[in-house]
Amino acid sequence: MKNILCFGDSNTWGYTPITKQRYPFDVRWTGVLQANLSSNFRIIEEGLNGRTCIHDDPNRNDRNGIKFLPSLIESHSPLDLVVIMLGTNDLKASLKQSALSISLGVKEVCEAILNSEYFCHKSSKLLLISPSYVEQVPEEDKKEFEHAEYMSRDLFQYYSKVAEELGIHFFDAAKVVNTSSLDGIHWDAEQHIHFGECLSKEVKKILS
Repeated sequence: MKNILCFGDSNTWGYTPITKQRYPFDVRWTGVLQANLSSNFRIIEEGLNGRTCIHDDPNRNDRNGIKFLPSLIESHSPLDLVVIMLGTNDLKASLKQSALSISLGVKEVCEAILNSEYFCHKSSKLLLISPSYVEQVPEEDKKEFEHAEYMSRDLFQYYSKVAEELGIHFFDAAKVVNTSSLDGIHWDAEQHIHFGECLSKEVKKILS
């Protein structure tokens, strides 16, 4: 059995635009990924709404990803693959980040995994995913995501560089997923399904 930990934010949790509900497991990309892999794979979901890479959100407690990651790595070990998809919440104006600083934050997250004593067997792999673009957000979110639309388009180049520097796998979500026109941040059900199908092909290559 190969264990795959998917660590991310609301688009990993399965947040439904506008309704704030959660897609069922068979619609969430993690569930679709599980369905497209054989029974020899086990998907472990660790998505959380509002999760950041390394920053405390002044408006929400317990969203700092790197603070909880070490215990999760130990809790779910042994792991054959860890999938990281973070960065969208770091685009919030209140956190005062740039695309470069966000990539340095996600690099810290990746290094924390690579340096963990519970992620040390030779076959363990790490996959960094650059998140989908932020599109036009509703009026009530425009202040918080003031610069997110153009900054999100810069994450790809920085994330791909991080992956290259660390010698880990990389995937660009924006190449296969468009955010919902309802809120500009989250994914429609169809996008979850398509992303899960595309990612399953990538995972099979990595763990073949």
